[in-house]
Amino acid sequence: MTLRAQDLKKFNLYDPKADADKGIAEAVKQAAASGKHVFIQVGGNWCIWCMRFNDFVTKDTKSDSILNASYVVYHLNWSPENQNEKILARYRYPQRFGFPVFLVLDGKGELIHTQNSSYLEDKSSYDRRKVNEFFADWSPSALTPEHNKNN
Repeated sequence: MTLRAQDLKKFNLYDPKADADKGIAEAVKQAAASGKHVFIQVGGNWCIWCMRFNDFVTKDTKSDSILNASYVVYHLNWSPENQNEKILARYRYPQRFGFPVFLVLDGKGELIHTQNSSYLEDKSSYDRRKVNEFFADWSPSALTPEHNKNN
């Protein structure tokens, strides 16, 4: 299924009025309590690739399962109304990669990875293998000594 620009009229995942500091703090709290990481998708309702990624991960059952098993998800708005400049500066200006851009925080709220989403693309969608490897490579279990003792 290919999503087109006219589908953006129905896309409303990002809230320009949201208190992102509060939302991220809540996501970190949930992640810490559940042994997960925080997955922040930075983008906006104007962004076709943001819509494509959301559509991909919610419709691909394996990707959705991996994402939800290891991450608490937060959608950080970037738009003319609210660019969340202070937050993005704190995370070392990930918008330099374009949108969407993905941030992975640990359960303490520390940034552990920034992902340029274009590396996960495949034509007009996303590559299932690449997306799932990304999720697996930055999951909490992947960063344990037990997981890496034979590597």
